[in-house]
Amino acid sequence: MLLFLGLLLLAATAAFTGLAISDNLGGGPHYTVSVLGNDIATMSTLAIFCAGLALALIFSLSLWMATGGALRRRTRRIRMRDERDALAARLSERDAAAGSQVSATTGQAGPVAPTLPASEPAGPSASQRHRGRRIHIFGH
Repeated sequence: MLLFLGLLLLAATAAFTGLAISDNLGGGPHYTVSVLGNDIATMSTLAIFCAGLALALIFSLSLWMATGGALRRRTRRIRMRDERDALAARLSERDAAAGSQVSATTGQAGPVAPTLPASEPAGPSASQRHRGRRIHIFGH
């Protein structure tokens, strides 16, 4: 949600700035700011500079929101994947233990899957598994 709001605010700020610049190329000491043919205000050079600062701050806020939303989505996806993998490992251990108990009680010599002690991890750690998943910039 933050990603969407940040990108929306980013696009709105960029569009407003582009329209304000393209519609106001001429002028004197006082400029009439117009967007899409509508006069918004008459501003001095200092007021235009301050408005530019405000637009830059809004632009930076929108970039921060978009980046934060993307980062939050990524960390949540990684956390959910880790929880899903841990649950799958616990279920497979439980099924393996249930299968060995059934074969022991019936007296049949069925294949028994070796189980790992609880102190050893069942697979690669989370840092090893996510080592190859870096942000990819297209063309590089």
